[in-house]
Amino acid sequence: MNETFMKEKPILPLLTSMALPMVISMMVNALYNIVDSLFVARINENAMTALSLVFPIQNFVNALAIGFGVGINALIAYFLGAGDKKGADRAATQGLVLALIHGVVVTVLSISIMPAFLDMFTNDVQVYQMGMEYAVIVFAFSTITMANLSFEKIFQSVGRMKVSMIGLLCGSITNIILDPLLIFGIGIFPRLGIAGAAIATAIGQLCTLLLYLTVYNKRPIPVKIRKEYLAFHKETDHRLYSIGVPAILNLALPSLLVSVLNGILAAYSQIYVVILGIYYKLQTFLYLPANGIVQGMRPLIGYNYGAGEQKRVKKIYEITLAMSAVIMALGTILCLVASRGLMELFTENAETIAAGGTALRIISAGFIISSVSVTASGALEGLGKGTQSLVISLFRYVILMIPAAFVLCRIFGPTGVWHAFWITEAVTSVIAAYIYHKAVGSRK
Repeated sequence: MNETFMKEKPILPLLTSMALPMVISMMVNALYNIVDSLFVARINENAMTALSLVFPIQNFVNALAIGFGVGINALIAYFLGAGDKKGADRAATQGLVLALIHGVVVTVLSISIMPAFLDMFTNDVQVYQMGMEYAVIVFAFSTITMANLSFEKIFQSVGRMKVSMIGLLCGSITNIILDPLLIFGIGIFPRLGIAGAAIATAIGQLCTLLLYLTVYNKRPIPVKIRKEYLAFHKETDHRLYSIGVPAILNLALPSLLVSVLNGILAAYSQIYVVILGIYYKLQTFLYLPANGIVQGMRPLIGYNYGAGEQKRVKKIYEITLAMSAVIMALGTILCLVASRGLMELFTENAETIAAGGTALRIISAGFIISSVSVTASGALEGLGKGTQSLVISLFRYVILMIPAAFVLCRIFGPTGVWHAFWITEAVTSVIAAYIYHKAVGSRK
């Protein structure tokens, strides 16, 4: 394969070819998240509540895996763009080693803190037991999750987006198939309830890792994991963390936000906690396609930045922004037209459906404008400017969203929390556009 194709091919078809596999895989992965919740919701509403309460910690683990993977992706793409093959190999090797270490640490810590974490949000014994049952199994496979995301980002960094797509499809489809079999005990499978959902997730992750390892060993790529680079390398590790840590925090801040919002909403009714959990499951389906485009953009923008192709960097950003806005517009229409129907997928409680439909319609007002901050953050990470990307997230989740939710709920009750979403996105988009253009303009 021509390794310089990322700076030579026309941008629109190149971005489309890079992004389309990721959009497809993100949509299937989002479908898995929704289907998983649909099956869990069929156990009872307590099971859905347990899943919602575990979500912040589960999201943090995923954030660590994905965020550090962004650092691996960006650094490899930068070195390849600069023609430094050894630097790219070292980044891939060090990134994988550190990710495996992260997995072991996260497994121990997440399982240890889970009892106290659940006690903070519920007094219901069944909800607590279900939450623990699900969490212990899912978090026991954290190391596999870390390895998966490392290989995914390595393949993406060299333009092998189809491999990432197939890997995600493999895991998601396996999970979707196993969910009903293990949750409800169909055929030869035991009835495991919410533990079955966790086991299905773990097996799906394992299948993805096996596929990545097989492809890596059978189909050569420009970047290699090499024994001579296993020893820690201060400069490489520093650069991985300088990009990865802000990306991790970017993705982890929603966990903080969800925990705070759960605390606010629980004071009114557990119904609103369920609604928030359902929204974040639906959000994956709405945002992940746009995130797929950003993932396709990230190695392109990093490679061209490393190669000094500033005009292409600008064009890649503009086209990605336009594509993301179109996807988010479709999400807005869906939530406005079918808000009640979407809620009915997860619950039969009439009060939850009515309140949830209102929540979706209000929150969706900020979808289109959010494409600005989503694209700017992804572009900054691709450029290796993780700190600026983190600043955008801090504004969104900590400086704007949490205070707005506290203030507006005092005025409008729980509905005020939903209004805080679109208000935050409107303000954040302005901040994100300013930060991105200032960061890019600083390199002349």
